Amino acid sequence: MEIVTHLINDTIEFYKWTLTIADKRVAKWPLMNNPLPTLAISTSYLLFLWLGPKYMKNREPFQLRKTLIVYNFSMVFLNFFIFKELFMAARSASYSYICQRVDYSEDPNEVRVAGALWWYFISKGIEYLDTVFFILRKKFNQVTFLHVYHHCTMFTLWWIGIKWVAGGQSFFGAHMNAAIHVLMYLYYGLASCGPKIQKYLWWKKYLTIVQMVQFHVTIGHTALSLYVDCDFPHWMHYSLICYAITFIVLFGNFYYQTYRRQQPRRDASSSKGGKALSNGTLNGLSKAANGAVVAGSKEEKPQESSGRRKRKGRAKRD
Repeated sequence: MEIVTHLINDTIEFYKWTLTIADKRVAKWPLMNNPLPTLAISTSYLLFLWLGPKYMKNREPFQLRKTLIVYNFSMVFLNFFIFKELFMAARSASYSYICQRVDYSEDPNEVRVAGALWWYFISKGIEYLDTVFFILRKKFNQVTFLHVYHHCTMFTLWWIGIKWVAGGQSFFGAHMNAAIHVLMYLYYGLASCGPKIQKYLWWKKYLTIVQMVQFHVTIGHTALSLYVDCDFPHWMHYSLICYAITFIVLFGNFYYQTYRRQQPRRDASSSKGGKALSNGTLNGLSKAANGAVVAGSKEEKPQESSGRRKRKGRAKRD
């Protein structure tokens, strides 16, 4: 018991010390005073993963089509805003894409970068709604480990990034990811509009490829920063490399299961005149025909316009 007490005390003292080197500019921003609100939101998310399916077990699934259209296009605008703010502020501040130290001053451009990164952090919390929509629509099989791991860790870990390094090298990954999320939610928003638009959305596979390329670029960029001994916390660099590797492994498995292993079956089904579009894929996520985000799951075929499945063989009379 004494060992546990010492461990807790040491942890508290270490946390107090880290606060002395935290970014003072963001201290009074929403959710940034201490980690408890962020941890409470993430804990509520995990709790909903457990209670949500129980609540929906004997209930009809929600359709949420209009809600999903509004949600997806709102995320397009939010991510474009983040991308634009980071690009303009970094350009005005003459940021280097190879090595950029954190400037904790009140320079307007630096504060603008910090503000854009804070909005990026908030966007990851909003993305918890992806999972909520799954469960309300009773798409339980689509809430996979990859889906939960991605959403929960991104929101929680980015609190650390904003608290201590709201600028400098942090802008690179957020800048790149926001741009990809513009394309991702644009795809999802268009797919949620119905079959008339879905038949033109042939590029879902390439969104997944772009996302995987992103992780490799992240590792390369971070390794280069370490090589040139960039004035940025090295422990964050090493942590980021390890984190990116986990995504490469998980996304690699998802890509193989979705586009390689299932390819013969898909080709056979498409030769029978199947639909031109199933679901979008990105972030280890696939998207249902009405726009809901699916994590690392097998894709669904959109419903027939008649609302009935065609039976093989002779049609059965009513």
